Amino acid sequence: MNSAPNEREKERAVTWFNDLRDQLCAALEGLEDAVTGPNQTSDQAPGRFERTAWQRQPGGQAGGGVMAVMRGRVMEKVGVNVSTVWGTFSDEFRGEIPGAAEDPRFWASGISLVAHPCSPLVPAAHMNTRLIVTTTGWFGGGCDLTPVVPDAADNESFHATLKRACDSYDAECYGRFKAWCDDYFYLPHRGEPRGVGGIFFDRLDSAERERDFAFIQEVGRAFLDVYPAIVGRRMDAAWSAEQRRQQLVKRGRYVEFNLLHDRGTRFGLMTGGNTEAILMSLPPMVTWP
Repeated sequence: MNSAPNEREKERAVTWFNDLRDQLCAALEGLEDAVTGPNQTSDQAPGRFERTAWQRQPGGQAGGGVMAVMRGRVMEKVGVNVSTVWGTFSDEFRGEIPGAAEDPRFWASGISLVAHPCSPLVPAAHMNTRLIVTTTGWFGGGCDLTPVVPDAADNESFHATLKRACDSYDAECYGRFKAWCDDYFYLPHRGEPRGVGGIFFDRLDSAERERDFAFIQEVGRAFLDVYPAIVGRRMDAAWSAEQRRQQLVKRGRYVEFNLLHDRGTRFGLMTGGNTEAILMSLPPMVTWP
């Protein structure tokens, strides 16, 4: 295992996560201003992010974060959260984390976005990147797309943009990270994928930490480039009541995955994170057939 990141490296990561959050929020608020289709109503103002800071200090844990949540006429609910927390892993959890068996202290920082659009023609999306530090340190993250009505052009542009980001790091990693995403975002009890995939990676800790850090920044920029563009192409198209019903059922699959299988949800709950921030990923309205 590599040595743990120093304080300067951790500070740079936190700064990047905050900067990316601000850029994502600005891009999504811009779409709220630009929509002219069925979501444009005379009595609904463009959505704006509301930011809520939180702190945690129970049982020797510390740190906190900021939840940024918007409900608007393009996004029924979208959250962009940044958190930086530290403390000690519990006895039952430390054996699962690299470098924590010999010393249970940890530090973790990251950004997480989950978008649930109003329109069933606009795909839901997820993106997160993080830095975790124990006696060693590593990056992880990824992003994926969950359409209700799949569109080949959206799928192609999403994956092509992620491939370019991966190619900037390692010409062979896109295939690995795509397969990892397909395997991870899968509902075994349903026998179906959550969406059309993307990339997923964890324990990225090469001997070149600057290169690793540059890659997670590139992943964030890639998502910032491609997802608002997809939303902008789809947000003004009309949809049907049946497509809305399909959207609410599809969101049920999203809930099932995040509560049953998502590692980030489990990590947050096991380390005493803010419950509202952890469950920000859940959609505002959902149904099961």
